[in-house]
Amino acid sequence: MIKTPAFRLGSLTLLCTIVAGAYMTYRALAATATAESVTAGEFIVDPPTLINLGFEWFIQGDDNRNASVEVSYRKQGSREWKQALPMLRLQGERIKQGDQIDVVSPNMFAGSILDLEPDTAYDTRFVLRDPNGVKGPATKMVTVRTRPEPMPASGGNVYHVYPPGFKGQKIDPSFEGLMCAYNLTCAGTDWATAGRPRVKPGDIVLVHAGVYKYNRYEYTNDAAVNRTTPLDGTYYLLAKGTPENPIVIKAAGDGPAVFDGAGNFALFDVRAADYNYFDGLTFRNTDYAILAGTQFLAGAKGITVKHCRFEDIGAGVFTNYSGSSNFYIADNYFIGRHDPDHVIGWAGAFWEKFNGKDGQKFPPVMGSYIAVKIYGPGHVIAYNYVANFHDGIDTETYGNPDGSAAVGGAKYPTREYFDRRTVSIDYYNNYMTNFHDNPFEVDGSMHNVRVMRNMMINSASHAFCNQPAIGGPVYWIRNIVYHMPGGSTRLTGGSAGAIFYNNTVLSETQAQGASNVHWTNNLILGENSAPAIFAINTYTNYTSSDYNGFRPNPGAPYSFAWNSPPWATAADYSPLMRGRGAGPAPSSLETRQYGTLEQYSRATRQDQHSVLVDYDVFMNVPRLDAQDVATVQRVYKAESFDFRLKPGSTAVDRGTALPNVTDGFAGAAPDLGAIELGQTAPHYGPRD
Repeated sequence: MIKTPAFRLGSLTLLCTIVAGAYMTYRALAATATAESVTAGEFIVDPPTLINLGFEWFIQGDDNRNASVEVSYRKQGSREWKQALPMLRLQGERIKQGDQIDVVSPNMFAGSILDLEPDTAYDTRFVLRDPNGVKGPATKMVTVRTRPEPMPASGGNVYHVYPPGFKGQKIDPSFEGLMCAYNLTCAGTDWATAGRPRVKPGDIVLVHAGVYKYNRYEYTNDAAVNRTTPLDGTYYLLAKGTPENPIVIKAAGDGPAVFDGAGNFALFDVRAADYNYFDGLTFRNTDYAILAGTQFLAGAKGITVKHCRFEDIGAGVFTNYSGSSNFYIADNYFIGRHDPDHVIGWAGAFWEKFNGKDGQKFPPVMGSYIAVKIYGPGHVIAYNYVANFHDGIDTETYGNPDGSAAVGGAKYPTREYFDRRTVSIDYYNNYMTNFHDNPFEVDGSMHNVRVMRNMMINSASHAFCNQPAIGGPVYWIRNIVYHMPGGSTRLTGGSAGAIFYNNTVLSETQAQGASNVHWTNNLILGENSAPAIFAINTYTNYTSSDYNGFRPNPGAPYSFAWNSPPWATAADYSPLMRGRGAGPAPSSLETRQYGTLEQYSRATRQDQHSVLVDYDVFMNVPRLDAQDVATVQRVYKAESFDFRLKPGSTAVDRGTALPNVTDGFAGAAPDLGAIELGQTAPHYGPRD
């Protein structure tokens, strides 16, 4: 028996109702509702990350959606169990984007245990309940270890690399140019590809200060001219390390070690190099700094990039290969080529008016596409600074996941492809600023994707981009969103399973066409990007929202909209199947618009515990106007503001307890928004 304070038990009961099926609120209205028992099926542990664990539990039955899974955990060896969030119930949500994505969620539960310690074993317990009965094992207990942070191994060979023309004292074994150390032979002629890896798992290549830049068009064996391949000037790394013994390429610590691509397509190609590790280097003057995977062709596993700087690049670290997994990208600076002094969107009549102003061009030239793009499971992207790109950090949209097949009418990867799904991915504590489109896109994400504690500021389009997320849960937790003149949220194509907890969102929220989405403990204040502060199109009547703080726009024709199927219908995807994924209210959804929070809450039974707030709840956060052409292009710095709550403000003690999210709150109840009163604000960006 878990011993838990009474308020947590009450909150967990509420949370199970909100997350596992707000449809039960409308159950009495559903004449065709049936009560069926649940049958436990396969239980899956997703690849662990450093601080989070993900799980999936497939089931049969439970057509009335009243089953739930309670989750608890403890450090191995400890006696005290702690509660985690209940698992999210998935049940046939349809996700469709034209002819590119067509997936149906399985009958299952999925969920994460959050904010654990790295390299630590945890006992986890899952209890399946259903008032109509449970067939098969109702309790699962598994012990799982979080991943350690990748680190260089000890005991391997150490090789010293110096730039061309270096005249100082060298440490042996020494080499001129990276490939001469990495491989047994090196050349700038036909023999460039004859080299085979010298390095082995656990070896370290120390790159000494200097600029490593070569003339890729010159055909010569002169060591000072070419230490990459002719013509493309790419470093092709082919050696494979292991998780415990990576192959390390690291700055020696005697000054900046700079790899300059001289304008080439790809500076480093690691698509065949598992568990290679980059630390403290600068990458510049190239389109792809680290090309780590290409869809359907090849891709690496276990790439680590730490304490590096990326500048004058088209893309930083890129893989869209489904077999890529377990990347660790942390404490880096990614600086794109785009105008650092102006926010501008890449599409839309609003942004066209800035063409020619201050030397700007619309649509803006794609100088820098993206800082990080990944696909596959188990990636961690944390504590990075990202500025001046089209997009910031993305999951590859990809299309249908590998192995998707029609099984009983449902398109979902078959079992042999499960290791290629986009599951168990973490994006946390990043500082994201100045994008033509989105700071994050989790398009194509499937289950247990966690976007937590990020600062997202100065973006022409939506911070929370799920276009579409495939099944979920995709957790958006304790993020701060400021100066998003295109709105805060993009939920299209039936995007399913997005969960928004304790975010501070300073722009309007819209769901263009989503399902099984849940908002709790958020602050949502407008920037005049749209008249309504909260306008939801959902294909499921078990989408839910409560315990939020709203600041409607004065004079708006309506402030809230909740457009869904008729209340007695659990789900209706027919508008999505007809290609009506966006708009005021896709056909077959009932249009419901309300002028006040009270009217909206009474009519829809949503946000019954939510409150009205204003910008005075913050210590220092000014309201912006997305329609003001004199100010909308400004690039603000987060350190100019104070997003903490004022003591005694309306947002204090107005939330509900969410295990693993609001633990340690002070006062009568958790606060709304990203920063709990009295707690230290998160660190955003590199830690050193």
